[in-house]
Amino acid sequence: QLQLVESGGGLVQPGGSLRLSCAASGFTFDYYAIGWFRQAPGKEREGVSCISSSDGSTYYTRVVKGRFTISRDRAKKTVFLQMNSLEPEDTAVYYCAARRSSYCSDPGGMDYWGKGTLVTVSS
Repeated sequence: QLQLVESGGGLVQPGGSLRLSCAASGFTFDYYAIGWFRQAPGKEREGVSCISSSDGSTYYTRVVKGRFTISRDRAKKTVFLQMNSLEPEDTAVYYCAARRSSYCSDPGGMDYWGKGTLVTVSS
């Protein structure tokens, strides 16, 4: 059974850090691009970061560049999102998603989704 399970969310103060994990099972992990998306209350789901299945290249949306880092552990079938210098605007439910391709797409084009983990940035 294919599963993506996110963990690591929580409450953090502005300027703090969190590390999200996305554990995959039930599919050939190496063939899939893995992306992190987020959805804030009242807003559409948006792409945050992606890591390629083939060459390990990465993508970040403009507002998180320099603050977030995505990485992939093939042995553990896990993708991480290290989030530093968090801002209140980063508050959202964070989802990981997989796509049977070298690269991610917009949310509508991803194949599989986790259930999400809530990140709240507040003092």
